[in-house]
Amino acid sequence: MRSPRGLEAVRRVHPLASDPRILVVAPDDDLVGPLCQGLDALGWRTVTARSLAGAVQVLIDWPLEAVILDASLADAQEGVRAMRQTVSPRRLPVMAIGAATADWEPGLSDISMSQAPHAAQAALRLENLVRTAIAEEEVSLREATFAARGEPLALAEVEATPLRVLAAGKPDRYFLALSNALTALGCDVVAAPTPYTAFDYLHERAFDAAVLWGAEDHAPALSIASGMKRNTRLYHVPAVLYLRGSGEINLAELYNRGFADVAAADTPEEETASRIVALARAHRRHVAIRRALESARGSGLTDPSTGLFTRELFASHLARVAEGARMRRRPLSVAVLRVAETEAVVSAREGGWLDRALPQIGAMVSRLIRTEDTAARLSPDVFALALPATRGPAARIAADRIAAVISCTAFDAGPDRSPFVVEFEVGVAEVMPGESPAVVLERASADVGVSQR
Repeated sequence: MRSPRGLEAVRRVHPLASDPRILVVAPDDDLVGPLCQGLDALGWRTVTARSLAGAVQVLIDWPLEAVILDASLADAQEGVRAMRQTVSPRRLPVMAIGAATADWEPGLSDISMSQAPHAAQAALRLENLVRTAIAEEEVSLREATFAARGEPLALAEVEATPLRVLAAGKPDRYFLALSNALTALGCDVVAAPTPYTAFDYLHERAFDAAVLWGAEDHAPALSIASGMKRNTRLYHVPAVLYLRGSGEINLAELYNRGFADVAAADTPEEETASRIVALARAHRRHVAIRRALESARGSGLTDPSTGLFTRELFASHLARVAEGARMRRRPLSVAVLRVAETEAVVSAREGGWLDRALPQIGAMVSRLIRTEDTAARLSPDVFALALPATRGPAARIAADRIAAVISCTAFDAGPDRSPFVVEFEVGVAEVMPGESPAVVLERASADVGVSQR
């Protein structure tokens, strides 16, 4: 998706149908060229602007999701502000690359790195940044919906205590130096010399990040990282692998196994510590956002048995979400899940066994959606989802997966009767330009069961 001939060549050669996701702002390909090629190969289509003025114009033309910026550009810091102002109120994550980022004001860019990262790492970090940006937008929309109905939500306040970092591995001068650098940045560092003590600490305390010492044998670090990814509470805690040296190692495999960052011991401790702190802060912000969004379940406006939005609350919020999607130039889809009238369900209605299961089913729906999604109970056995920044085909995949997970759960059907399972008929509709929320919800409802026929 890149062109050495400049912005106009890019715009002429690559039409909107190519659906680029990332804007790359760089005077040449020297620093970010290999990274862009790697991202393109991973499906993260990129489009390049050779100047900040060109970057602003690209953002006007295309609703791109994030920016990768070569920090050597003149006035790069002002350029970040200008790009974000251009797309406001849409949030625009920025990854800045280059030695100059060391002198930037804290927080100006979401990620600052002296050298271009591995493409798999960049894709992982960008995915997290984009998801967080969408979730932050949803927080502001949800706060407005609840405030308008007299039930203000708790604000998404980030915890102000020192960042808590677990340092797992045998004492080594490199590892100790990194721990000291983290402490110098204000982190509360807890040392765990073995995987056993590491897991004990992880289960007993809340951490914002974990740095794992690779040394000669990576097995202990890989074991800890794998264990974290199998635990729902620890899944999102960023794990950083700190290596004695670069050696022969498959970085793509490490990132795919769940590491948020990989740093070699020849990287300055201060830079590695700064990267860990950035990951820890991002995680803490994600926790605050999730807490704010989940606080809606305890509101008097939600369905008391499931914590989901009621039909009236969902209609009000969907209108606000649709307007927000239009202003931010993001897609929006709606899914409807209706309990299928199978023989098992018809039988379970007798004696009220289905009614007893529906609150549990609604709770499962709320846990299976993404942080930024909104789930509602439109009627006793009909549920709806608002899926921001999601195209129709992706929304159908998400809804089908939720239905598939729930269909694997057996519910009590009473004494001397076999447990029953619940299947869903699914309908999906993507909001079209100028379409009202009521119409898109009607289209999703009309689509229920069509794909199953």
